[in-house]
Amino acid sequence: MEQGEPGEQAVRDGAGTRPEDEPGSGVVAVFGRQLKLLRIRAGLERPEFGKRVGYAGQSVASFEQGRRIPPPRFIDRADEVLDAGGVLKVLKEEVGRAQYPAFFRDMARLEAEAVELCAYDTHVVKGLLQTEEYTRALLAMRRPLLDEETIELRVSARLARQEIFNRWPAPLLSFVLEESVLCRPLGGKSVLRGQLEQLLLIGQKRNVEIQVMPLDREDNAGVDGPFTVITRKGGEQLTYMEVQGRSSLLTDREEVRLAAARYGIIRSQALTPRETQGFVEKLLGEL
Repeated sequence: MEQGEPGEQAVRDGAGTRPEDEPGSGVVAVFGRQLKLLRIRAGLERPEFGKRVGYAGQSVASFEQGRRIPPPRFIDRADEVLDAGGVLKVLKEEVGRAQYPAFFRDMARLEAEAVELCAYDTHVVKGLLQTEEYTRALLAMRRPLLDEETIELRVSARLARQEIFNRWPAPLLSFVLEESVLCRPLGGKSVLRGQLEQLLLIGQKRNVEIQVMPLDREDNAGVDGPFTVITRKGGEQLTYMEVQGRSSLLTDREEVRLAAARYGIIRSQALTPRETQGFVEKLLGEL
């Protein structure tokens, strides 16, 4: 995300990230064309406009050409400087979602709208709970290999999703993780230690419940694999599943009802949140 073009330092300072789509396509390209049209209408050359909004002219060019995703503060400032009347601001959320892999964009939107989210995970820590170091370690292990720009882009995108913990009204968030997830030292023991510490911190939030499914359980309703149940305002529920870079979003009421019921059983079979805190503390002490 933060390298590979002239003005590299400006990108590192928040000048934007590379879209997952091909350059010149999608909402990022639409935003760029609109930005250029408004800038020309205002009679501003790129260097002068960049100076007014606090970005290098090279960064402005990247935004206009759809090669970089402009950060929210750029969009807000550009809308004001160009007297756009909200034309640019209205695209802010859609532009932001372009940083995610195409298969995950619907889920990113649902996460941002969720009033309740229940997730069961069996292989790695849920993205919403990951530390930066854990995320980077996971992405570095992907095969085929991801380039450094893509890794940094996805790290930033995943961390941005954690804004869900700061939303108000606070959504109700429930996570059940298999014990094996917390024993796997992906990225090394120091990365795992930081991840376990993060779980303890997030687990203290009043709207969050984290539970561990111990390996010694003789009953486990999660044998079919990981999934997430999302509840939107108004009560609509959906189920999201992902494997090998492919995703499925279930909207059929009966299927979603069964998934929600299955999650309830999984929760009842796992350690309680309080027991989980003690369990994670014990794992930390053994590292």
